[in-house]
Amino acid sequence: MKPLKKEWVVLLVMAMLLSFGIAPLASAAEKEAPMSPAPGKEAPPTSAPGKETPMSSVQEKEAPMSSGTTYVLLYIDKPEAFLNGKQVKLDAPATILKDKTFVPAKFLGDAFGMKVEWNDKTRQIEMVTPSHNIMIDIDNKSVWINGYWMKFDDVAAIVNGRLMIKLTWLADYMGAKYTYNNELRRVEVLHVKAPAGIFDPNRGNSNPVAKFTFAKPSYKIGEPVKYVDLSYDPDAEGIARYEWTGKQEAFFTPGTYPITLTVWDIHGNKSETYTRNLVIGNDTYLSAIEYPIFMKPVGSFIKTDWSMLWGTFWELPQLPKTVSEDRSRKLLVSDSPETFTERGILYQDEVEGKGRLYADHINGTKEKVSMAILAKNLTDKPVTIKTTNKGEVWPSVYANLIGSEATVDFLMNDQINETITIPAHQTFIYKQMPDFYPDQGVNLFYDVETDGKVQFSFVADREISQNSLTLPLLPFEGHVRGSFPVSELTWNIDASSFTQPSRLLIGDGITDPFQPGYDPMRKMEVKNDGNYGVIYKIHADKPRKMAVMILPKGGVYKGPFKINGDIRLAPESGVMTAFDGMQILAKTTGKEDSLDIEFSPPAGSALPIELIFYPLDDRAE
Repeated sequence: MKPLKKEWVVLLVMAMLLSFGIAPLASAAEKEAPMSPAPGKEAPPTSAPGKETPMSSVQEKEAPMSSGTTYVLLYIDKPEAFLNGKQVKLDAPATILKDKTFVPAKFLGDAFGMKVEWNDKTRQIEMVTPSHNIMIDIDNKSVWINGYWMKFDDVAAIVNGRLMIKLTWLADYMGAKYTYNNELRRVEVLHVKAPAGIFDPNRGNSNPVAKFTFAKPSYKIGEPVKYVDLSYDPDAEGIARYEWTGKQEAFFTPGTYPITLTVWDIHGNKSETYTRNLVIGNDTYLSAIEYPIFMKPVGSFIKTDWSMLWGTFWELPQLPKTVSEDRSRKLLVSDSPETFTERGILYQDEVEGKGRLYADHINGTKEKVSMAILAKNLTDKPVTIKTTNKGEVWPSVYANLIGSEATVDFLMNDQINETITIPAHQTFIYKQMPDFYPDQGVNLFYDVETDGKVQFSFVADREISQNSLTLPLLPFEGHVRGSFPVSELTWNIDASSFTQPSRLLIGDGITDPFQPGYDPMRKMEVKNDGNYGVIYKIHADKPRKMAVMILPKGGVYKGPFKINGDIRLAPESGVMTAFDGMQILAKTTGKEDSLDIEFSPPAGSALPIELIFYPLDDRAE
């Protein structure tokens, strides 16, 4: 094998030695060259809002574009020295050994910007350059450069426990120039640190350059940080990938935070990592709780925990409301037995005029069945049934899904005008659902208008026919079943001038009473626990600037809202509970004429829920 050129050997050894004193070597290395994460190991993740750890020691840094010159004056056997015109005091002064001038490695290493790392496991100094790997073993007085060994005493000496370097190396192998003044016993050293270029002639391509700044010198606590990307590719091929560390929308603890950016071009060439410090002052713009409410768009999910719920949202004052009831439409609710285990009639009652048919059932049998609503004309003349709105869903095993989707369908309020005319004393199938299998469920709404008395029967059978009316009446099993005179509630609220977070509580049975009714099958008065099948219409004139959020306090929830005509899903996927978080349903600007919210408790979801009205100001986006 060919030996390394003398120039490269000494250059690299010098670079390693310059950064360290010997007493103690490991301590010095650890203090001045902190270990980076090992290859393949990720750096610690960014702290959550409110828990950031500011760091003021990291300097803004990018790859230098131009060289720099270091000018050093050393005096033989004197601790006084000058670095770029500023006087400093040395721990180990320059000295003469065997007619050779030796200079302090630690001082010149710092001055010339030499980077080394101490490996505590191997007790060796390691250095990695673009073309060489260097290991210096102080204990065994050995040096390896890309696997080639050389003697430690040929490159350095230890004087009074300090590492010293031969001055001649500076001129011969490091590109430094020196002058020795024998009369003044002074050494003048000039070192030029040439930068590495970013163009690779072998690839014919340059590395991209990462760079960014902030829109302002400092930010307040909880103030949105604007990052201005200034990265570029010298080859004008564009930036294909960005990797940030420490970057957050806002910070909630004062301090100085290092933010880094690394970029890649379309060829996978990587930039040097660019670092800039972000200063967060002591003044507060938004708290950690306020920030997502003010800044996140409609539909965003805001995570909560017990501390936040109990301390901020659990017992808010209620917005005043005026309640009016619509008794023009009779509501028939068939929900018990919710899970039927045999074929039969689930619920049965009469409608004359306007009615709403609501059913929620699960097939608890071991066979495929059909579910239908039979309509029997109880008069001596033909009766016409007109359907004006519907909410239907395909059978599913997911109770939350069918309740949410049927409610979505109903709140869409697609205008329909379906009619069916039933001869006197005849029975027709009004609606029949697709066959559904064991453990599947269905949920449905129908708004109907009849011009005569009609008996509606909710039945489950293998095959639906008029004979299904001979099936047994299935017993009540503890859910909701009955007919209720109120099918719609209108709440007029004052949301124009409140100044603190407030709420509306829906489905608690106290501030929002459960509607009374009657079960003709059991011949007893009942309550619509949960007000299922009831449509809520919440109206506010001239609402102030605010956010409207849903907090499900009763348990698992999935359901829609219709807000000023738009359907909003809560949540947009999956289900939610109070301990998962809140969702922003709407935001007002303070310029709207009104706010209108339509809602119906979705089958399969737990109540109560809260609508939280959170006042906003000009800080809100």
